[in-house]
Amino acid sequence: MMIDIRTARLEDAAAIQTIYAPIVVETAISFEDEPPSVEEMQQRIASTLQTYPYLVAIRDGRVVGYAYASQHRARAAYRWAVDVTVYISEGERRTGVGCALYEALLPILVRQGFHAAYAGIAQPNPGSVALHERLGFRHIGTYPNVGFKRGQWHDVGYWHLELGPTTAAPAEICPFPELGKYGVQA
Repeated sequence: MMIDIRTARLEDAAAIQTIYAPIVVETAISFEDEPPSVEEMQQRIASTLQTYPYLVAIRDGRVVGYAYASQHRARAAYRWAVDVTVYISEGERRTGVGCALYEALLPILVRQGFHAAYAGIAQPNPGSVALHERLGFRHIGTYPNVGFKRGQWHDVGYWHLELGPTTAAPAEICPFPELGKYGVQA
């Protein structure tokens, strides 16, 4: 079954919230305590899309996963680095949705001028680790016992993917809306 990838829209917020809420409530994969509302998800989508890509995967007319990039750190020297996140609906995991999303997201980040992508993965999460490593991310370290959720402490590992060559003077980042579609339907 084919997967279509496109830019998230505000009307996708309910489907995105449906994917994310059980992850918040039932796992330590997300360190949020309460699932955000549909309205909060709309705000997050709108805010992200001002600078970064926010993509959804569609199968048989329904959103089955999403991925986006976000600011790595607030200080100016970090602006060429991004954090990346992917969430897949439970019935769609290990079916190629995560790879499809990242195979669309990562080239967009390269076109924007980002130098490196980072993924923080709460442990244990062997599926997410395998996905990121299959795409070329490499483990660079772990914060031990950094988050307390569901009655226990959790480590968060960090994975890194170099998106482009290290240059002495990188160009400024191109905000996502200024890129044009570049193969991702609006």
